[in-house]
Amino acid sequence: MSAAHDGIAPNVLHVFPTAESAELIAAFGTKLRHTMVTADGALPAGLRKSPYLKPASDFPKLGGALGPGRMQRLARAMTPFDLVLTHGYEALDVAMAHTLFKDAMNLPPLIHHEHALDAKHGLKRKWYRRIALGKASGLVVPGEALEERALVDWQQPMGRVKRIAPLLDTKAFAKKPKHDSLRLIKHPGEHWVGCWPGEQDSSRLAALVEAVAQLPGAWNLVVMGEGQERADSQAQIDRLEINDRVHFLASSIAPAKVMGLFDIFVSLSGRGTFPVHVVEAMAASVAVLAPHTPEMEGILPQAAQEWLYDQGASGSLSAYLGALAKDKGLRTTLGEANRAKAVQDFDREKTLATYRRLYSSAMKREF
Repeated sequence: MSAAHDGIAPNVLHVFPTAESAELIAAFGTKLRHTMVTADGALPAGLRKSPYLKPASDFPKLGGALGPGRMQRLARAMTPFDLVLTHGYEALDVAMAHTLFKDAMNLPPLIHHEHALDAKHGLKRKWYRRIALGKASGLVVPGEALEERALVDWQQPMGRVKRIAPLLDTKAFAKKPKHDSLRLIKHPGEHWVGCWPGEQDSSRLAALVEAVAQLPGAWNLVVMGEGQERADSQAQIDRLEINDRVHFLASSIAPAKVMGLFDIFVSLSGRGTFPVHVVEAMAASVAVLAPHTPEMEGILPQAAQEWLYDQGASGSLSAYLGALAKDKGLRTTLGEANRAKAVQDFDREKTLATYRRLYSSAMKREF
């Protein structure tokens, strides 16, 4: 790969960038120039306009009928750039235009990013991805579930699919938060079971509430989420008479400010989006209980894999939680192993280096 041409930083087009994109942009600094296509025309939060960073001023609108004229306009809009980065299904019209006109217009390489499983998973979306990504230089996915969908449903070549976990600042999780740093104070002698439920986890949260009710009174459940999570659980909490032991905190709290207060972190979700909160708990040296899935096996260290519970077996979570609650030494050992694995496999600097290699390889030039 060659160095930057005449000292000028490569010019990158971002289509519907995410919050993680903003972090990448900030990390790469002036080594790249960035033009951003966003839904509202504004720069993502945390980014400011500069000679190296600007919103797209005249990029063709996305959406609408897939006519040849619109595809040509999208393709033409890519020609000034050295690399095109698209994000999510809504940006696939750009990828489609790239596939149709890449050779005829000598378009720059394009790398597409998918961040979460589609809520809508129909045949139309499946086929559109298959065609639109036909000439992409890479398809970035965060974890096993999306990787499988990319390979099987979207029929992408194995060499095109790149599995890169989200950015994680493991250093931010190294320091344990103060026990009184939140509106909920962790008192001496208390133990916290933490969970960060997803939108589809109501029934699984019910099983966790039931399991915590069987633990000694010093054990409390802290649920990150004050909305529907609380409404769905309140009747059960009342029935079990553990209102003083179940607490709900805003999910907007920075994970680094709360994860280290947990003695055990329980993941409720099975296959789906990348379990970022599991990795955050690992980085905070917390013992983790998670569903037994291939993705969790790949994320957790060997010692922690013995504590993957069976979501289909009644009582599995409760039994594992009870055993861990009784053994502080084991929790410490698992937490240390989790921290080491998180630093080794998921540290922010390693992820940044992976992205840099991927983007440089696509452009055939270093930055």
